[in-house]
Amino acid sequence: MGLLDILLGRTKPVAPDLDQLFALPSAAVTLEAAAGFRATGRGAVCFATVEGGAFEQTHREVQALLDADAERTGPPVELTQDAYGYSWLVSRRTPDQLSALVNDLHAVNSAMEVNGFGPQLLCSLAGFEDGGADGGRRLALVYLYKRGTFFPFAPLAGDGQRRDSSLELQVKSMLGNDLRIEQDLSRWFPVWGAPGL
Repeated sequence: MGLLDILLGRTKPVAPDLDQLFALPSAAVTLEAAAGFRATGRGAVCFATVEGGAFEQTHREVQALLDADAERTGPPVELTQDAYGYSWLVSRRTPDQLSALVNDLHAVNSAMEVNGFGPQLLCSLAGFEDGGADGGRRLALVYLYKRGTFFPFAPLAGDGQRRDSSLELQVKSMLGNDLRIEQDLSRWFPVWGAPGL
C-alpha cells in the first residue's frame, strides 16, 4: 500500500488465513466455560455455486481425503444447496471431535483454494448449542474467508428469521482473546438455514 492509497482512503484487502480455523478448539473451551455452549460436531463450508468438471474433481478429492479418516462414520462430506442458491459442504462428527471437524473444514477450504475456487469461498462455520430447556440455544462461529475473521451468529428458535444480538455481542466479548473477531458489525451477515448449524 502506497502513500496515494493512504491519502485516497483505500485499504489493502485482508488476505485469507485458513490457519485461523485452528483457534476454534481453544475458543470452544472458553465458550463452554463462560456460557455453557458445547460443540455439536457439525460444521460447513459455504461457497458460490460452482458447476463443471473441475469442481466435481475437487469434490471427489475432498471426499477421498476425508474418507481416509478411520474415526469417521458416515459420509465424509455432504454437498447441499440452500434456499439462496449457495452450496455447502457439510461435515458431521461427534461433539467431542471438534479438532477433527476443524481439520475437515480446513481441508475443504484448502482443496477449493488450491484448485482455483478461492474466489467462490464465502464462509465456514462450526455449530454450538447450550442444551438448555426447549432444546437450548444454537450458535455458530462463522469464519469469513475473504476477511480472515470470525463472528458469532445466534438464530432465535421459532418462526421467523430473528437473531439473538445480545448473545452475539456477549460471545464477541468472550472470545476476543481466542479468535480474530470481525470488528465491522455490518459484516456479521445472517446464515439462515445453514446446514451444520
